[in-house]
Amino acid sequence: MTEKLNIGIILGSTREGRVSEQVGEWAKQIADQRNDATYEIVDIAEYNLPFLGTTDGTEPGLAKWTEKINSLDAFVFVVAEYNHGLPAALKNALDVAAPTLWHNKAAGIMSYGSTGGARAAEHLRGILGELFVADVRTHPTFSLFTDFENFSTFKPADLHFENMTSLFDQVNSWGKALKAIRN
Repeated sequence: MTEKLNIGIILGSTREGRVSEQVGEWAKQIADQRNDATYEIVDIAEYNLPFLGTTDGTEPGLAKWTEKINSLDAFVFVVAEYNHGLPAALKNALDVAAPTLWHNKAAGIMSYGSTGGARAAEHLRGILGELFVADVRTHPTFSLFTDFENFSTFKPADLHFENMTSLFDQVNSWGKALKAIRN
């Protein structure tokens, strides 16, 4: 298979003052140095998604979100940890798209928070399993104490570059295998 995968780097926070944009852009800079897939930032804040079950489902943002998820072969989730879990906006974004849009796709998780976002990532892994998304093992974690200046400016330690390279390698391998299954 020589066709490049389409991989979305999904920003999982919509909060004002969020740092997920910085983390996602850093990941995309690394991804853009590769030649194995087409990478794009997918910011759930741009879709104005309704909460599941609160509307008739005809919102333009919901249709655009569905189209975007359908167009992607794999994902890298940028996950903040809020109150020992993942952001409600990310959970809702996973839920409002038809479950079959996620099936048999690969995902990597990069997380941040006071404990590197580990609890949010574990929360996300369980949800992805229910959606038949294969998440890869490598999981870069970023501490608000050591990888952010004043808790707001992303300045990752050098060791994270190697972890991101490994994450992208794994997402690509699994993504290609699962694309073959979907086809």
